[in-house]
Amino acid sequence: MAKILVIEDEAAIRRVLVKILTEENSKYEVEEAEDGLEGVEKIKKQDFDLVLCDIKMPKMDGVEVLEATGKIKPELPFVMISGHGDLETAVNTMRMGAYDYISKPPDLNRLLNTVRNALDKKELVVENKRLKKKVSKNYEMVGESKSITLIKEMIEKVADTNARVMITGPNGTGKELVAHWLHQKSERSKGPMVEVNCAAIPSELIESELFGHVKGAFTSAVKDRAGKFEAANGGTIFLDEIGDMSLSAQAKVLRALQENKISRVGSDKDIKVDVRVVAATNKDLKKEIEDGKFREDLYHRLAVILIDVPPLNDRRDDIPLLIEHFAKKIASEQGNAQKKFTTKAVKLLQEYDWTGNVRELRNVVERLIILSGKEVSEKDVKLFASK
Repeated sequence: MAKILVIEDEAAIRRVLVKILTEENSKYEVEEAEDGLEGVEKIKKQDFDLVLCDIKMPKMDGVEVLEATGKIKPELPFVMISGHGDLETAVNTMRMGAYDYISKPPDLNRLLNTVRNALDKKELVVENKRLKKKVSKNYEMVGESKSITLIKEMIEKVADTNARVMITGPNGTGKELVAHWLHQKSERSKGPMVEVNCAAIPSELIESELFGHVKGAFTSAVKDRAGKFEAANGGTIFLDEIGDMSLSAQAKVLRALQENKISRVGSDKDIKVDVRVVAATNKDLKKEIEDGKFREDLYHRLAVILIDVPPLNDRRDDIPLLIEHFAKKIASEQGNAQKKFTTKAVKLLQEYDWTGNVRELRNVVERLIILSGKEVSEKDVKLFASK
């Protein structure tokens, strides 16, 4: 049931509005406020789906109510109620974010259509926000341990900012999942997410991969080519294993972060880029800085927010959830029914030393599903999951 607040100082008009809304549509629950101050207090304490607000009121007028609400509940739609001399102000409130306005005395059909459309729009806004916050199942972060809960909370806080994030942790812990959560929960989710594995690209090619090149820049450069920073424009670039990046490439990345522009290899032309950088490494970058292998100024540019992903051995309570998650996913991929793991099998897997972390656990779960019978038993674990 949609909950509507009517803020109107004229009792007669207020009664008419309430009567129209409650008699014509039993799905509406209507609350009243006699002035702007009372209205704002009710908005602070309750959840409304729509506000009908008069423009001229004592104590606090409709424009002030709209401004105050925008600071605390910016998605709450407003329909302004305007007297004959308030039309210009009513139009201005729409520029401020109000959905629409209705004139006094209120016309029945006009009022109901406006209310219905405003509520429909709010539902769309809420649904879009929900979908934006829903991360693809391919990049689900599974776990309820304290460390994973803290990481999820950190992501919620920083995702919608443009703050650069450095993700640290051993190989196989799921650093790329954190990067994808950051992107998909941000306003940049509509843009591209470009991944670069710095460890997999030869040092002599890393600059070309990141920034592109022009024809003739080097022997195999037979045509102009855009780099990963250009491809990520408007979105996020994920620099995985950044600790393996060459010092010369580090210098160019630093410039890109400082000036929001890059230049292709072999060109002196600057190209503006709007990219959020998320980096990850399994190395101790502070030690790399001491050894002269990583630039300290780049580290401080990248590590605005630090997220450390723990090894699986430090979050053993999450192993049963991870096993169930992987078993379900593998069954879906293979088109088979999900295979159950016995309690003893799960307990035994919790006791293993997972040097390869979550990645290793996933591989072991798949192996056990393939090689075991109708269910995965403790005996199967001893036979097929041994190191």
